[in-house]
Amino acid sequence: MNSKAFNKYKFLALLLLLVAVLYPFFLADVLADPVTEAATSTANDTFWLFKLLGRLHPLAVHFPVTLLCLAALLEVVTLKDFNSRLRPGIDLLVILGAAGAVLSALLGWMLAGQEDYGGDTLAIHRWTGVATAVLGIMAAYLLYTIEKQNRWELIKYYRGLILFTAVGVTAAGHYGASLTHGDMYLTSVIPWSDDYEGAPGSKSNFSLVSLKGNNKLSHEQEIELNTQVRAIFAHNCYKCHSSDKIKGELRLDQKDMVFKGGKHGQIIEPGKPHESEIIRRINLPRSHKEAMPGKGKPLSKEDIQLITYWVEKGAPWPDKGQKNIFRVAELKPRNPSLPKATQNLQNPVDLWVNEYFKKNNVAWTNVVSDRIYLRRIYLDIIGVVPTPEELDAFAQDSRADKRNIWVRQLLNRNDDYALHWLTFWNDALRNDYSGTGYITNGRTNISDWLYKSLQSNKPYNQFVKELLNPGKGSEGFINGIKWRGVVNASQRTEMQAAQNVSQVLLGLNLKCTSCHDSFISDWKLKDAYAFANIFSDSTLEINRCDVPTGKMAETKILWEELGTIEEAAPVKEKLRQLAENLTKPANGRLYRTIVNRIWAQMFGRGIVAPVDAMDNEPWSQDLLDWLASDFVARNYDLKELIYLIATSKTYQLPSVKIMDEQKINAPDFRFAGMLRKRMSAEQFADAVSSAIQPVYADSAVQYKHFPELKPEQASTPFVRASLVKNDGFLTALGRPNRETVITGRDSQANLLQALELTNGKAFNAVLKRGADSWVARYKDSDTIIREVYRKALGRAPVPKEINVAKQVLGPTPNSEAVQDFLWAVVLLPEFQLIY
Repeated sequence: MNSKAFNKYKFLALLLLLVAVLYPFFLADVLADPVTEAATSTANDTFWLFKLLGRLHPLAVHFPVTLLCLAALLEVVTLKDFNSRLRPGIDLLVILGAAGAVLSALLGWMLAGQEDYGGDTLAIHRWTGVATAVLGIMAAYLLYTIEKQNRWELIKYYRGLILFTAVGVTAAGHYGASLTHGDMYLTSVIPWSDDYEGAPGSKSNFSLVSLKGNNKLSHEQEIELNTQVRAIFAHNCYKCHSSDKIKGELRLDQKDMVFKGGKHGQIIEPGKPHESEIIRRINLPRSHKEAMPGKGKPLSKEDIQLITYWVEKGAPWPDKGQKNIFRVAELKPRNPSLPKATQNLQNPVDLWVNEYFKKNNVAWTNVVSDRIYLRRIYLDIIGVVPTPEELDAFAQDSRADKRNIWVRQLLNRNDDYALHWLTFWNDALRNDYSGTGYITNGRTNISDWLYKSLQSNKPYNQFVKELLNPGKGSEGFINGIKWRGVVNASQRTEMQAAQNVSQVLLGLNLKCTSCHDSFISDWKLKDAYAFANIFSDSTLEINRCDVPTGKMAETKILWEELGTIEEAAPVKEKLRQLAENLTKPANGRLYRTIVNRIWAQMFGRGIVAPVDAMDNEPWSQDLLDWLASDFVARNYDLKELIYLIATSKTYQLPSVKIMDEQKINAPDFRFAGMLRKRMSAEQFADAVSSAIQPVYADSAVQYKHFPELKPEQASTPFVRASLVKNDGFLTALGRPNRETVITGRDSQANLLQALELTNGKAFNAVLKRGADSWVARYKDSDTIIREVYRKALGRAPVPKEINVAKQVLGPTPNSEAVQDFLWAVVLLPEFQLIY
């Protein structure tokens, strides 16, 4: 590297300039008297320029994070060649990253002194930021020493330091996000986390209780106001002040405990908000050590107003007519009367959606083309793309009801149907062909039973019965995984069964409740243990957060109105009773859950979302209830449910693109049609195999797990991806390891997927074999271009596409050029997305 690219004097001058400019502000902040500073901040008297510079910290901090992390990544990439062609760029990244870290640390220190930040998170964020700046300078200095003084023995120390710097800047960024967004910022999007934000919640509804009114509240208004306040407590305070953790001797989950107060006395003076300790605490700035909540996000302005109003009105807490804090879906079935059919709408799905569209001012649009529709039903029903011949036959079919006919034909392809839906059920039932537990025989494969059940279209109630009261072949689901070593109480097999059954079959997350009373629902620890006791051959002792309580669990179904379980009965009898009780037609929740899951698979979003939170409000309660009742009336037939959905005009509407994935599960979601979906890992692998690799492998391999299925029954000359063991390629495209229940996959592209599709060895090997096959079969580029477009995209290329492809292939294409062409085609959104 030449001296102009790395001049130590310029580097030192830059750092000195930064220090000289910012040191007065830094010194003023450090030497400020805490009392004076707090008063100044409260009075909002801080000089505007200081505030402006401090608030530039969030903008400046992203610069060093990106540069230092990229520098570390490039050091890994060039591990065997320090003096690679990337060296000048890496050097520049390290210099700018170090300087940016220093600048960000100084601006951040100024910001902390002027805003309402405080607590341990601030301290950790502050010092990890300072440490990153110091480490960045040290890394830059070591780099200079190596290159200017030929101290090559320092390379390993420098590289270790730059990697550690990247970790440090990432940690600093994480704590910064926690500081501004709350320490639940990451965990709140993890479904099995205690902090999961997608769980059932309560909406504030100020229309019932005016915040400005002075009139006496009615009994109903008192109930509503109290319910809203308790919901705020549940979401924000129970983690420290409930039966599981009683910080400061204060509990906020029971009426008598709330008014008793904590170790510092009462927290509520009914009718006197200005004398109530709780009001004082929730209004304190975040930097104050007594501010509440002490963890997570601060209360919103509306929440503070509501609690204040509640105390002002005497803190009413009626014992009679009390509501649940969290929404609870109805258990029993409901069969609403169908709206009248119209000339254009006869399918029951369309009739209910039409009611929803009228209510929400959504207009019906024209249905999709034949090509899009056929590709859609092929991928959704049997998991593969249609062949060019099938597309041509569909286009030439002149029957008025041809779409209905073709849906029925696909559903009658029993083997293809089973091979596709095997993926969905393997995820949900955490069934796999290898992995954790199989080596030690602590886990049982249910593949043979599952395939046969799907292939024969077993009625869903019988399907569930055989999972809950298993015979040989289906016992793997409730037997779970026998983990090696010591596990916590919530991971024992009986509790796994309770968690998995409730999640998969009932759309209820019991994972939090298996350790402590839930913070996101009204379910209690004792409920989870009572349900787990059904799967146990001995009475379970209740453990709260892995600590034995000395209390023994009862034996109950989660909803006792469905029936009882004999506590003293053998496990096999208890399972028989459970299977009979849970599959009763009276259990509307069981059938709403499966209907909602099938809808989500086909539309990209359930009528209720997320699909494991069935207590959430559906966008159409009538549609959900009617579909569940109709499903029972049609003998629990999953294929008939799919037929009803796939032949509706609603399913044939153009797909809807949503840029912000967080809006998909939002309570204010508005349905307008199928969400645009990305192919699953298995669908993509099968589509690539059929489009560019006509003979992927020996088809006999496909039947390794299913000896009763003969190779001559295959409709595709390649191994269906649902049957193969997981590998790096499928993992990158979203296939889970199936050690936990997965009931929905992320449809968004990610960095791992991009890397695999760009430079993955397995993917490139398939492309190369496909290219060799195409070159051996066709000698001219025109034919290759035309045939690849037909097989991959189901259409002919347009002139512009032909011209671009010819530039890649040339007049006489070789294997390498064809491989590049195939890669470009299968990475097109038109190939990867389900429109």
